[in-house]
Amino acid sequence: MVNRPQAPADPAHGSPRAPRMHGDWLARGTEGRFSVFVPRDGEVVRWTEGSGHRFTGPVEVGGGGLLPFLAVAQGPDRYVHLIGVRPTATGAEAGEQHVELVHSIQYQTGRPNVEWKSIGHSNNQAEWFGNPAVAVDAQGRVHVFVRNRGGGVSARIQKDAGGWHPWWDLRGGRSDQNPVAAVTGKGLVELYTSTDRGLRRYVQHDPGAKPVAEDPVPTSVVQGTLTAVTGPSGHVTLYYLDGQGRVCVWSPGRGLAPTPLAQGVGEGPLTATGCLIDGYACTLVAQCDPTGVVSLGAFMAEREEMGLYWSPSGPPVLGPPALTTDRDGAAVLAALTPDGGVVVTRQKAEQGLALAPWTRL
Repeated sequence: MVNRPQAPADPAHGSPRAPRMHGDWLARGTEGRFSVFVPRDGEVVRWTEGSGHRFTGPVEVGGGGLLPFLAVAQGPDRYVHLIGVRPTATGAEAGEQHVELVHSIQYQTGRPNVEWKSIGHSNNQAEWFGNPAVAVDAQGRVHVFVRNRGGGVSARIQKDAGGWHPWWDLRGGRSDQNPVAAVTGKGLVELYTSTDRGLRRYVQHDPGAKPVAEDPVPTSVVQGTLTAVTGPSGHVTLYYLDGQGRVCVWSPGRGLAPTPLAQGVGEGPLTATGCLIDGYACTLVAQCDPTGVVSLGAFMAEREEMGLYWSPSGPPVLGPPALTTDRDGAAVLAALTPDGGVVVTRQKAEQGLALAPWTRL
């Protein structure tokens, strides 16, 4: 079965849609405090959590003309790696818009991040072909993936001693413009994407090595809806929408073929995380309904046969929330409001998945 076309064009390709963020843009530091990163007016702005779960900000953390997209990832050291997409002057005379990827790091919550540095693009002087995905392995090496001119995937990975390897072409074709990256329990990075032939996984066989593409798995996928979680087994599980609007699950490391889980509440992207509910390791999945209200569903981790049941929460927002956990494993959520603000909530110390009221930063 072929993919259903992705609905509205991505903001980085000229659409007036809201910013899109991938990954850990709600990031927890080593001391347990959270930072929220959002692209705004060509820069990235940040809110920082203080005492009593109160946030201050926003403050600008630079970017220099970024498009409205941001990918964020953290490694075991909790450093926050930011990847943005920035137009370049190259090609401007011919009326073309070329882009490059840029990288910055926040080492400590509330402290200034390091200067944004270009890591180029797999096609050197390139138009926008898709948004990057980013992951940080067990040794702290950053892995950046992006769709290339040929419709496949390219990767750039940090070296052990600093600096970056050259861009590697991982092959493929007609790939999703929004792939997702995840880290296994062994600290290796995997990339998941979809094509017109179904789902595809790229795996590492050794730390820091070039990821290798596996054969596509034929299935129906709505591009732009992918999200991934690493479960207690150490294997990655992918969640996505199929052509019938169903939330589906795929975990090749566990031998789980693409399987419908529940009917989605909308047609847009999913987000997911692992968290603790009543002391049990669970998976929490989020999606927005057509009005923008977030719906949440939870089930015991890697127990998809239990099913997914939705519960709406909070005000209308732009896109599914960022999902993560505090140091005790409780869920914490952040979402962008239609007027450009940010709202947050967190799991309460009560039975079941009970959330505190959503609070505007």
